[in-house]
Amino acid sequence: VQLQASGGGLVQAGGSLRLSCAASRRTFSISRYRMGWFRQAPGKEREFVATISWNGVNSSYADSVKGRFTISRDNAKNTVYLQMNSLKPEDTAAYYCAAYKRGDYDVLGSYDYWGQGTLVTVSS
Repeated sequence: VQLQASGGGLVQAGGSLRLSCAASRRTFSISRYRMGWFRQAPGKEREFVATISWNGVNSSYADSVKGRFTISRDNAKNTVYLQMNSLKPEDTAAYYCAAYKRGDYDVLGSYDYWGQGTLVTVSS
């Protein structure tokens, strides 16, 4: 099973991007999983960004992105999104989507499946 993240690119500070994450196999339904986004900047550890419950009702965010990023999902399309507004240079990183069923949402080890990452570069 692969989760394919897309939507990254180069954007100026203050701009917006929307990332998408879709399952590569039709037999894999993300509706059975809680979904999360993480990011990893060069030379830094991978860090939690946002998570959303299986039905989209509940979400949580890292303090650094709260109020600027919004996670959402469309189970019918087997896709999860990350809308990123008011981007800052410090948001520059490779962004990864991941799926999990149980555990702490901000812990990498809780996640069962990972996407390959999409690069976001924010210029000042």
